[in-house]
Amino acid sequence: MRQLFAKLHLPVFMQNTRLRWVAGYGFALGLLSVIIAFMLNWIFGLVMLLIVLVLLVLVFNTLQEISIDTQEFIADLSYRIKRGEQEALIEMPMGILIFNEHQRISWINPYLQTYFGEIDVLGKTIAEVSGQLAEAIEAHEKDGEYTTITWADKQFYLLVQPELNVVYLMDVSHYAQIERDYHDEQLVLGMISLDNYDEVTQSMNDSDVSTLRNYVTSTLTDWTLAFNMYLRRLSSDRYLILGHLSDLEQLETDKFKILDTIRETTSKQNYPLTLSLGIAYGQKDLNRLATLSQSNLDLALGRGGDQVVVKAEDAEARFYGGKTNPMEKRTRVRARMISQALQELFSQSDQIFVAGHQSPDMDSLGACLGIRRIAQMNGKKCWIILDEAQQTHSDIQRLLTVIEKDSEIQDAIITPVDAANRATDQSLLIMVDHSKPSLSMGSSIYEPLQNRTVIIDHHRRGEEFPENPLLVYIEPYASSTCELITEMLEYQPQEANSINRIEATAMLSGIEIDTKHFTDHTGTRTFDAASYLRSAGADAELIAQFNKENPDSYMERNHLISRVELINDNMALIAGEDSRPYDSVTAAQAADSLLSMSGIDASFVITQRSDGRVGVSARSTGEVNVQVIMEQMGGGGHLQNAATQIEKQSVSDVRQTLVDLLINQTDDNPTEAKE
Repeated sequence: MRQLFAKLHLPVFMQNTRLRWVAGYGFALGLLSVIIAFMLNWIFGLVMLLIVLVLLVLVFNTLQEISIDTQEFIADLSYRIKRGEQEALIEMPMGILIFNEHQRISWINPYLQTYFGEIDVLGKTIAEVSGQLAEAIEAHEKDGEYTTITWADKQFYLLVQPELNVVYLMDVSHYAQIERDYHDEQLVLGMISLDNYDEVTQSMNDSDVSTLRNYVTSTLTDWTLAFNMYLRRLSSDRYLILGHLSDLEQLETDKFKILDTIRETTSKQNYPLTLSLGIAYGQKDLNRLATLSQSNLDLALGRGGDQVVVKAEDAEARFYGGKTNPMEKRTRVRARMISQALQELFSQSDQIFVAGHQSPDMDSLGACLGIRRIAQMNGKKCWIILDEAQQTHSDIQRLLTVIEKDSEIQDAIITPVDAANRATDQSLLIMVDHSKPSLSMGSSIYEPLQNRTVIIDHHRRGEEFPENPLLVYIEPYASSTCELITEMLEYQPQEANSINRIEATAMLSGIEIDTKHFTDHTGTRTFDAASYLRSAGADAELIAQFNKENPDSYMERNHLISRVELINDNMALIAGEDSRPYDSVTAAQAADSLLSMSGIDASFVITQRSDGRVGVSARSTGEVNVQVIMEQMGGGGHLQNAATQIEKQSVSDVRQTLVDLLINQTDDNPTEAKE
């Protein structure tokens, strides 16, 4: 229609549909007015005709001018848009590269040319001009969105449109630098504790104490200055450090060698002192950052000290150090205070539930019996949570057989289901010989009683830990949980019924097994506890009966040992058959046996358990920290004694994972791990 009007040389506005309708409507209205006027009076009709003609001329001219102005505006706008597009391609601060189907550069804008200098890039392939850029384009051509790349020593946002053979590059180096600065300048807050300062200085004179304190402060000051951090002494055994995240990264690269420096230097002076550090970052709230730092320090101390815990909120912890066994620093005052605190909690509870870990051993069950006796001494009913449906080792089975003859103890043993039915809001849950709720026999009542939970354990604390326990008694230097509870028994009401023969025997057996018959991880307190239990009626002959090994277990252990292989020349590893289940205690005994071999510093036994999971038992002479190795696989334990259980994997798969971890261990930092 528009072409038709153009050929007829009609006015421009008639080519516009809307203006044609306006003109037509006006003409029809005027014609109608003239006809009506002539019908009324011919003179009036002539006057009306004249008026309509004048109006039509005015409307025609006005529409003509509007149409011309509109077309001129559109033409001018189109020109400006096209000119702007051309200028943008040439002047905009974004690189544009057009290439053909052979990857040859057809055109680039002047901005991108500045990054190639005087090189003539037209007609050359992208790879000829810049191999790094060609690789980035090929790697991200199907992304469909901007991707950050590094090219020409700068950072760019890269977008490839393969259907148009166009590449867009935006230099974001400035913003990347701002992001790096923000990352590097995040505040880091750390708490330093001298683990055994009180024990070391209690026998020193004032001059020596002052000398030791000055040495430690001076060494720490030099260390923090070397890494651009700020140090402030808070008390005789506490320090505060402040720094930035970039400084922390340097410290982690250095592996916190300050731990070795302080320990080795003070050991030469016969005053072995160790440090523990809790470091937090990633929080803008300083109060929250300080709380997290203290929590990390508590975690380091709970793991035995002489180590560093670095952790941001909602992130995995990183551990450094932990190369030495924790030193005994417990006093009877500590045991008495815990005992009194436990009595107070008993008085505020309607009933007590005590639970060991899954697949209980003698230390776990013996500790449960000890807690039940303490509860009775305080006039409280105590239930021992035990899932007898779980397969248990022969020593536990023999103990349970003996317990059946004591109706009082037997009636106190209930299943997890019974515990869930009996628990109330005023009940108290005591977790012994473990601190991970996921491994607890009392997991059925942990959730409703998580704010009324007590932890008594001798293992190093792991990252999984109850959030709001009422009382925590974790002493990693103790030989066993039974040792800790035995000391608490001595501070209970003596007029109450004291520990009986079965309970004393079970607890002493737990101590003997965990110390390998008093040859490993023992202190003066261990023998004091054993002496108390013997005086309370512990039966050595009955312990020997508990620990007797049946022929099948003996043959199974020897079968496992026959499959031993060496890793890194100083580590022994055993992997059982994929389809054959082994007893977990037998596997642990096999791991213990391997340490008797010359040159073996650590042993690992991998077997399938009866519940379908794959278990790993790890043992060490102390040269290798097996705890952090097992933590990398989801477990935990001690520096010299640790384990883990893994689901939905075969023995062969777990073996390969463990071998890779062991090979990656370095002599410089054999205990570093991430949780």
